[in-house]
Amino acid sequence: MDNQAAHRGSSPYYINRDLSWIEFNYRVLEEAQHPDTPLLERAKFLGIVSRNLDEFMSVRVAGIRNQLKAGIVKKDFSGYTPQVLYKRLSKRIEKMVTAEYRTYRDLIRLLAKDNLVLSHYDDLTATQQKSADDYFHNVIFPILTPMAVDLSRPFPLVHSQNVYLAAVLERENATSDLPDDERYYFAIVQIPSILPRLIPVASRSHSKKQVYVLIDELICNHIQTLFSGYKPVAVHAFRLSRDADLEINEEEAEDLLEEIENKLRKRRRGAPVRLEVQKDFHPYALQLLLEEFEIDDAVYEIDGPIDLGFMTSFAGSIKNRDALRYPTARSVYPPEFADGEDTDFFATLKERDVLLHHPFESFDAVSDFVEQAAEDPNVMAIKMTLYRVSSKSPIIRSLAEAAEAGKQVTVVVELKARFDEERNITWARELEKAGCHVVYGLVGLKTHAKAILVVRREEDGLRRYVHVGTGNYNDTTARLYTDVGLMTSNASIGEDASELFNHITGYSRHPDWQEISVAPDTMMGTFVTNIRREADHAKAGRPSRIIAKFNSLSNQQIIDELYEASKAGVKIDLIVRGVCCLRPGVEGLSENITVRSIVDRYLEHSRIFYFENGGGEDSEIFLASADWMTRNLTRRVELMCPIRDAGCKDTLLNIVKLYLKDNVKARILTSRGSYEPFENGEEDFRSQFRAEDIRTWKSTLV
Repeated sequence: MDNQAAHRGSSPYYINRDLSWIEFNYRVLEEAQHPDTPLLERAKFLGIVSRNLDEFMSVRVAGIRNQLKAGIVKKDFSGYTPQVLYKRLSKRIEKMVTAEYRTYRDLIRLLAKDNLVLSHYDDLTATQQKSADDYFHNVIFPILTPMAVDLSRPFPLVHSQNVYLAAVLERENATSDLPDDERYYFAIVQIPSILPRLIPVASRSHSKKQVYVLIDELICNHIQTLFSGYKPVAVHAFRLSRDADLEINEEEAEDLLEEIENKLRKRRRGAPVRLEVQKDFHPYALQLLLEEFEIDDAVYEIDGPIDLGFMTSFAGSIKNRDALRYPTARSVYPPEFADGEDTDFFATLKERDVLLHHPFESFDAVSDFVEQAAEDPNVMAIKMTLYRVSSKSPIIRSLAEAAEAGKQVTVVVELKARFDEERNITWARELEKAGCHVVYGLVGLKTHAKAILVVRREEDGLRRYVHVGTGNYNDTTARLYTDVGLMTSNASIGEDASELFNHITGYSRHPDWQEISVAPDTMMGTFVTNIRREADHAKAGRPSRIIAKFNSLSNQQIIDELYEASKAGVKIDLIVRGVCCLRPGVEGLSENITVRSIVDRYLEHSRIFYFENGGGEDSEIFLASADWMTRNLTRRVELMCPIRDAGCKDTLLNIVKLYLKDNVKARILTSRGSYEPFENGEEDFRSQFRAEDIRTWKSTLV
């Protein structure tokens, strides 16, 4: 590795986690910029970039600011102190925001060419202005609440990541020779988040154009209606991001659910992390905001609408413009359960294991499996982990019905799933009301494992049926994320699943697992053992290879083990969607390691780990809920399950090999920490658009 690269990264061996995340979000932004991405999909990606950055600021950057306040100067393993890292991140984020808004302006121009016009209020025709004005008076105005700030009315609570208007006012008879604090009056108005940011306005009946105006502008143009007797001097938008991390003392909390509810209320008053203000923001208003929020080192001047997250919902709201979207994808029902409504899941799973590949195969199979278990009179118990679910989850409904029918239903609900805490509290209460046993996991650990256990009475005794997966039991995101799942009646896996639930819900000792590995107890050891075993095979001249697909790699011990395996001659291919702290291609360290990231139509979310183990039938492949991150391996309850069925093993290996062939959306990580397109001179191969190959191949096995 060259000296310049080592200096830029502070460490010749590791890439900083947060700087790596910035690179990931740039890859998402590339999808919003790429001319081959359909236009409305580009708008969606731009909204995702904005939302990603919001969470990054509220969690990761907030944590670094807390370290600065605490006076921490220790370097992380990538060689950065909090002080140096914060400065580096601030510069990178400023550049990213600039790129975001340049992309936004390009998209607005291109959308207009396709008759989707995002117009300024002043550019509307008289008819369109009349339509917009009517909407303001009939819909917006009744919702608005102007909040003045003066001696008798203290500064109101500004909610994190909500857009507000700051209004600087004068009395209508004011003179200009007064000092600012006597001349000006100040008030804020929250933009109603319950309404769309882009408001459609009426066009001529024969016009092909669909015209929209930003709700911010619409309110600005009617601001006088809120402040009679005062003259608006300036009205500009702003947004505050607060520290959103929850620090929960679970050991002292008598009621965890109540403690989390209290912390959620405190999150609304979290320390300010970022202030975004519209370009040319009035200096008097800006000074008031800076004094109120006590923030002056994280102020971003925005040249455009604040918070571009609305672009995702806007793109989703457009009807009858299929040419501007990806072709409609069709999830097929898994061929193993081809009878659909007449499928007997239990009969099929008694005969063979079934591997599911979402979203190419429908998640309905999982929901239907739980529904059938709830309705089957021979099912005695259902146990399940819930980390994130949809707002109208059919699985929740089935669990409630099973409990009401007298079945033993146990649900481990993770209340600490970040930004889903409130929804999970709601589900926990509904399930308890239906008669389910609801457990909130283990003290100090998030339960991130994905597992369903069904216990059924059959002629030859009790049989356990298990589903384990890499994704959440969320029927909505299952259409947007790539994940894999295993459904099995394997007796050893079933016994392990029972032990796992007993361990979470009771005082069961740490079990001696037969098949599965569980974090934080055994998963790290399993990974280390398998990596070292590949190194031993390579040293002995036997076939050795590691292929791993997951979301993030930031655990130093795992990285060091991979470096040692690489030096031993093991070929290692990593498919890492997001953060990667490992430096591939470093001479004498990681020449045998490649790292690629694929960002495409679907969010890559599956976690798959392959170890060649000398070749032949001894090769092993696993699916897991965990990434190679310290938090997953040491601070969460995670589950990794081996694939034992030969057909399922072949299918899963073919899936990861599919990603290794991608030369359209794959980006290769260099030793410098940057990503470059993967070009191999072969015919274009786009893995997500070739998943049909796996599905067709799989159907021949059924």
